Amino acid sequence: MRVILKETGQVVGTVVNVFNTGASDLLHVVLKSSVLRPNGSGSNSTESGDSGPLIWVPFVEEIVPNVDLTRREMQITPPKGLLELNVRSDERSKKERRQLEWKERKKYQKRLIAAKKKLCEMEQQHIFHGFRFGEKSETSLLADQILSVNSKLLQQALQNIEIASKRWSITESLTGTKLVRNRLRISEKCFTPCTSEEKLGANLNLQEKALHLVSKGKVALVLDMSDQRNHGKEYDPSLAFSVSMENSETSSLQTLLCDDERFVKVEYRLSVPLVLICPADEINSMEKLFISNNYFGFDPEKVWFLEEEKLPVVSSLLEQNRHKILMKSPWEILQSPVGSGGVISLLSSNGIAENLARMSVEYIQVCCSERYISGSSLLLGFVNSKEADIGVQVFEDREDIEEGFGMIFSMDIMKKLTRQINKLQFYAVAKPNSHVELVEKKWVEVDPSSPNSYEFYLTIFSCLNASPLGKICVMEITE
Repeated sequence: MRVILKETGQVVGTVVNVFNTGASDLLHVVLKSSVLRPNGSGSNSTESGDSGPLIWVPFVEEIVPNVDLTRREMQITPPKGLLELNVRSDERSKKERRQLEWKERKKYQKRLIAAKKKLCEMEQQHIFHGFRFGEKSETSLLADQILSVNSKLLQQALQNIEIASKRWSITESLTGTKLVRNRLRISEKCFTPCTSEEKLGANLNLQEKALHLVSKGKVALVLDMSDQRNHGKEYDPSLAFSVSMENSETSSLQTLLCDDERFVKVEYRLSVPLVLICPADEINSMEKLFISNNYFGFDPEKVWFLEEEKLPVVSSLLEQNRHKILMKSPWEILQSPVGSGGVISLLSSNGIAENLARMSVEYIQVCCSERYISGSSLLLGFVNSKEADIGVQVFEDREDIEEGFGMIFSMDIMKKLTRQINKLQFYAVAKPNSHVELVEKKWVEVDPSSPNSYEFYLTIFSCLNASPLGKICVMEITE
């Protein structure tokens, strides 16, 4: 019996079998060779044979409203996507698929061996103890954890460990901003929605420069949605047992993306590459948010979702002339976010900086708060007008510059930074961390009452060391 789409009259295939599933029957339909081919191949001729893939069609009135026994044909009105959902996109044979799976396993094992070798060179073999315990799922978790360690970045952080517990202040981070000649002081009132040209005054041309660059696809946006509040800060016993604030990043991001006044205008979004950085447990919700909102007008091919950069937490005590990586469980490495500077390594290790360069992007805008975004166009225009490498936005009333940081990087300086990651400066911050240790073949929990470990911190403002003062712009926001 032939199967025809009622709406178009197109013959899609032939019923080859009927299966009773209890509540209703399922029709097994072999598609015509020209229909729903995943690779788009095949003739459009109506003479094409029924030699395509097999699909299932529920035999219910809503989907199969008409059956003509005389003409031996039925009309169907399938919901959008039903037929496509049935078609297997991978048309390779079972043997070919097994060969591919074997190659992927070999590739995985090769990467794992290389990662274990690097950890051995750093004398961190104790991480492998978990392979002798637990189920397959647990040892697989440990293997994934080992692969997730950025060994190159960890080695660099360990070399910087003698600078432990030093706090990065606003004065240090801007290397004495009073020495920067390219300075712009502007009132925060100029950043309210629908700001008049009179308020912007002489700075109107900076905004116009920025909007022109954005409209031409010359600017990429990096939104750091990770929580910067506690990164790089000393341990405070009075706050040790405080309850963390409820995470509302997804809802606040949605509010921001729907605001055409404070964020990138909708008509420009298809031209703007967007990178979102957030904790691992928020990646899925971020992706779903974008999919359900048609990517808020951005091109899906130009949107990246990245997990924030992390590094293992190490013991503050030297053991056999090394700082030992701490284990959260026998199969989990204790790790902590590295802070705002992790943006640079993420753009480098994921090849995004290279992709942006191929897209002819000239500037990368990095920010972490809504307060920054409202004034970003002026900073971009300021950097462009001064032909600077880096632009920094600071608030006069804010002591901690990490809260709401905002920077503009030229593509040239970003290329330099991604090639010279080893020149970025880490700081080791002493903090108490519970962990497990293998003692006489038994796993023992260690729960310290005082700082026993170092968490590594990298501020994005250490990038300023890569550029001469004459190539840096500072925009200071006043009340």
